[in-house]
Amino acid sequence: MRYLSLLLAFPLLGADQITMKNGDHLTGTIVKYDGKALTMKSDYAGDLVIKWEAVAGVTSAQPLNIGLKDGQVVVGTVTTKDDRFAVQTASTGTVSAPIASVTFIRSKEEEAAFEAHEALYKNPRLVDLWAGNVALGYAKATGNSKTTNLNISANAVRATTRDKTTVYFTTLYATNTTTGVATTTANSQRGGFNYELNLAPKFFVFGGSDFEADQFQSLDLRFTPGGGFGYHALKTEKNIFDLFGGGTLDKEYYSNNVNKSFGEAQFGEEYLHKFSKVTSLHEKVTLYPNLSDTGQFRMSFDASADTKLRKWLAWQVAISDHYVSNPLPGRLKNDLIITTGVNLLLAK
Repeated sequence: MRYLSLLLAFPLLGADQITMKNGDHLTGTIVKYDGKALTMKSDYAGDLVIKWEAVAGVTSAQPLNIGLKDGQVVVGTVTTKDDRFAVQTASTGTVSAPIASVTFIRSKEEEAAFEAHEALYKNPRLVDLWAGNVALGYAKATGNSKTTNLNISANAVRATTRDKTTVYFTTLYATNTTTGVATTTANSQRGGFNYELNLAPKFFVFGGSDFEADQFQSLDLRFTPGGGFGYHALKTEKNIFDLFGGGTLDKEYYSNNVNKSFGEAQFGEEYLHKFSKVTSLHEKVTLYPNLSDTGQFRMSFDASADTKLRKWLAWQVAISDHYVSNPLPGRLKNDLIITTGVNLLLAK
């Protein structure tokens, strides 16, 4: 009988163990604790994610990386006694700390993956860390009405711990052949790039340019290089809210040979909210007061809502509203584009 007990206990000798506050004991391999939940890999139940507040104690057969609130990181096997962690290190003996002071736990493999991830974000190659999407929308009507509408938008972002690069583009093209003659009813393109460099956790500088063309504004090109300073007013897992201000040089070229060039101030806000893991809202408002012709201004408002249907596919609804207080004679001041369609998600 004694030998049978030893045989049954033998598989547990090389296993980690979690003691729950309800008295249950779980065995397996501890993977990580991320500040919210403890993950254990079990041979029989796969990955188990356990709420940290339900954990009474931890015992490990493998060395673990333990992060403490004072910034100290200790490595060693762990036992728990009287609401305290006892970490048996290889170099400094036993280190004791309250369970409440533990900020993270990582296995050797998880720590290696974390360090590789941190190194990638600190020193990425130019081709690393890009993520983006391409949104496509198409509508066609035949019969009494003969119309075709095509809209394409693309967005790519490369964010690291020190900077962020954004490239974006959208186009809308529509025709009507109901009368038997093909007539273009919409033909506009908007795009640009922006670069942000973090000076401090809350402050950043930025620079970039927007490009715009619109056949029905007689606008061949609006080119607006500029830059300024920004402030991360809010940055959480679900919400990012930035305020920014600076200046631009606005150069406009029209098909009637009218060219304009003037300085502008710029200030605005940008907001991202994640409703859930699959649905998010992004909007940006920028106001451009004219410094050369006071009283005149431009305004841009761009917003999009995305819902993931698959890991690589989402549904998007987007609004782009651009206002110019002094358009060419006979042209309207406001141009609004509303698009919807599938969104192909790309990441590297």
